[in-house]
Amino acid sequence: MSCAIKASDIIFSFIAGCSVGWVVKELCFGYGIQDSLWLNILLFVGLPLFTLLCLWLSSLIGKWFLFVYQVAKHLLVGVLATVLDLKFFEFLAWFFAQFFFVNPLIPKTISFLFATFAKYWGNKFWAFEHGKKENMLKEFSYFFVVTFVGLIFDLGVFWYLNQAIEPLFAIPSEIWLKLSVIVAGASAAIWNFTAYKFFVFKK
Repeated sequence: MSCAIKASDIIFSFIAGCSVGWVVKELCFGYGIQDSLWLNILLFVGLPLFTLLCLWLSSLIGKWFLFVYQVAKHLLVGVLATVLDLKFFEFLAWFFAQFFFVNPLIPKTISFLFATFAKYWGNKFWAFEHGKKENMLKEFSYFFVVTFVGLIFDLGVFWYLNQAIEPLFAIPSEIWLKLSVIVAGASAAIWNFTAYKFFVFKK
């Protein structure tokens, strides 16, 4: 696996940085922070550049410790997948609410599986560069086992934050819901990286 920065790395970094900026901007609006030129520059220029800087530094360290570079790329895949998870969940929750009441765990499960599918391809072909085609059925089987355990982590944290406790620190309920999706996704990501590296995509 090469640790040199490629054009695809730069594009991926900027997309990930802008995605984080998008979510942070929504959180700012939830707290009544007004839109401004400087806020947009910080979120949609500063964050992508910071993301690229971190990936570049990890690529340098990765020449000696490869896992550092893999962790950085895995985190970027996770960031994009978490944004997909959040936005798809919000869409499904809104869609279902138009026709009938549904437990939030149902759209959360669907959005998690959708985001996990995106994470699989991002991790396989970008983070771990594991493009081998042999034993695909075996690899998919391992992947879905890991995904199922990750789903338990994700839904468990999401349920706890939304059903077992009240929003902390006087955080508005809409913001708390977004944060719950993000924290749940981050919890599953820790398990996923470890299992992907040493179990699913091991070389």
